[in-house]
Amino acid sequence: MSVDRQFANLKEEIRRIIPKNLDITAIEVEGPTIVIYSKDFDKFSENANITKILATELKKRFDIRPDPKSLENSDDVEEKIRAMIPEEAEITGLYFDYDTGVVMVEAKNPGAIVGKGGQYLTDLKKSTGWNIKTIRSPPIPSKTINDVRGYLRYSRDERSEIMRHIGRRINRAIIENGEQFVRMTSLGGFRQVGRSCTLLMTKNSKILIDCGLDPSSDASPYFNVPEMKPITDIDAVVITHAHMDHCGLLPVLYKYGFDGPIYCTPPTRDLMTLLQLDSIKLMFGEAKKAPFDASDVREEVLHVIPLQYEKTTDIAPDVRLTFYNAGHILGSSIAHFNLCNGFHNVAFTGDTKFEKSWLFNPASTRFIRLESLVIESTYGGHNDMQPSRMDASEEMCSILQKATENGGKVLIPVFAVGRSQEVMLVIEEMMRTGKLPKMPVYLDGMIWEATAIHTAYPEYLNSQLKTKIFQQNENPFLSPIFKRVETSDMREEICHSPDSCIVLATSGMMTGGPVMEYFREWVDDPNNWLMFVGYQSENSLGRTIQRGRKEVSLTMKGGKSLNLEVKMNVVTIDGFSGHSDRKQLMNYISKLDPRPSKIIVGHGEDRKCADLASSIYQKYKIETKAPQNLETIRLR
Repeated sequence: MSVDRQFANLKEEIRRIIPKNLDITAIEVEGPTIVIYSKDFDKFSENANITKILATELKKRFDIRPDPKSLENSDDVEEKIRAMIPEEAEITGLYFDYDTGVVMVEAKNPGAIVGKGGQYLTDLKKSTGWNIKTIRSPPIPSKTINDVRGYLRYSRDERSEIMRHIGRRINRAIIENGEQFVRMTSLGGFRQVGRSCTLLMTKNSKILIDCGLDPSSDASPYFNVPEMKPITDIDAVVITHAHMDHCGLLPVLYKYGFDGPIYCTPPTRDLMTLLQLDSIKLMFGEAKKAPFDASDVREEVLHVIPLQYEKTTDIAPDVRLTFYNAGHILGSSIAHFNLCNGFHNVAFTGDTKFEKSWLFNPASTRFIRLESLVIESTYGGHNDMQPSRMDASEEMCSILQKATENGGKVLIPVFAVGRSQEVMLVIEEMMRTGKLPKMPVYLDGMIWEATAIHTAYPEYLNSQLKTKIFQQNENPFLSPIFKRVETSDMREEICHSPDSCIVLATSGMMTGGPVMEYFREWVDDPNNWLMFVGYQSENSLGRTIQRGRKEVSLTMKGGKSLNLEVKMNVVTIDGFSGHSDRKQLMNYISKLDPRPSKIIVGHGEDRKCADLASSIYQKYKIETKAPQNLETIRLR
């Protein structure tokens, strides 16, 4: 059956379900969503059950929108909104989208916009024809979020065409005859940490999960395998989270002809855009050739379809995707796939943390169905036990007291996303409660902007932190102890200042970035400290120093080498990692509901993958495998 015929049949079913007295002006496909336009949008709003019935009977996502011709002029609508909504809402922006009929009202107190029982919104919908939605103004403005939203508005015609193309591909006819199968090919990140990439295949579809680079060597996934050709046959890319070893080479796909969708959470979209653009600047500064440019990142943004946790979506004719919280960084996801209408269900944990952290709730363990699980093993070795967050905090406090009491400086290499914000919270509490004397804490690299993105998505933070920020009006990220390093002159001034300070700087594995400038200046002073709080990959400079090397060689601009003697104190604070340790990984398996019949172990060094796989089998009697890169495994 052709796509046109199939969609025509779907339209007939929709019109059969919707009451005859409701005026439908058009039915369109937009990515994974079926969009219904109506002049009676207010009546649809009053009868929310219609959308539920459509979704239940037809197993599709639906969005009801007002007919664009029925929408009142945006200037008049803005005037009405500002007149009707109480001043205590503190509106900071209004954004109109004629394609969707949505006006997004950004305010410091969005609850005041809704009104008692949603009365304000209901009245505004009736009087303007627009669908009024509210979002909270982020406490720290984010340039990245503003740029992404602005670019999507500017490119809305191109975006609409892309979404229609994606929708037609999702709703294409499938091959019914022949044997069903589900298999996965490991293209990177197996028996190693870095360049995570997996190809998930059925008889009708190909889904790429993650597309990262190796941070210690810049190696790419194995894109040259036969299953990846042609690249246009890939139905979708699913990104579990925004760290560069999971999304760092995503723009390259568009450079080489991929034109399909990317599925991730909204914060993942914004964070990976930030980090990818920053990587271009870093490579330019180090006289390296970047594998992609800003135009490839913009193309990526146009193709992203953001999904909330626990909202199931068709992403291919026989594939449904649901994201669950992974507890690793902001917006990190466990990607669950329902394949071939329930023929097989597999979840990819990505990087996961099964412990409540200062930022996030622990990783989700409950799924409707689960036959196979692909799990990380970064700290899956038999002796990989980390202290609790509380013990780690106390150890950090003790070392910071010792390091700074004699005028020393502390350099903490961090990833811009995740570890930075947790370390900020811990240091802020130490200084606020008097455990540590107040002193400047400098944030260098992308840390400040990444923190701004965190405050824009409070629904992804744990409940205590949300309450502290938005109800008690005590945002620890806005503490005056934090100083943003915005210029090279300011960085140089900090490097040569005689006063004690703490510096959080990227990159977290010391593979480049501003952290190297502080390291070069402070490395020969035994009063200074280098504090590691995150994973250091094999062959990275961070791992080399962590293992006790007292002499290191840096490659400078122009290829010249600089030899440095490491006299500063080097310490590692375990317990800040966003990865589950061995005990947490095993506990995670025990809590899974339902428990899978097959587990694939990856994202760990060779021996750790094998060790974790063996232990899972011995304890739980679940079939396990720790594949090498380029292996193909039949899941069913």
